Amino acid sequence: MIDPNLLDILVCPVSKAPLIYDEQRAELKCKASGLAYPVRDGIPVMLEEEARTLNDDELRAL
Repeated sequence: MIDPNLLDILVCPVSKAPLIYDEQRAELKCKASGLAYPVRDGIPVMLEEEARTLNDDELRAL
């Protein structure tokens, strides 16, 4: 789980757009950049090289 206050201030390091938390996958997703950042042990890993690219279906679902 991500602290809601933290989620309010976090933005995508690539696009600077807001992030959406996906609790099932433990990821922070960005529609603007099409990237998903992992959350490990409750800590967001906000490094572009650690992010995965969202597929078309995932982007449409955001």
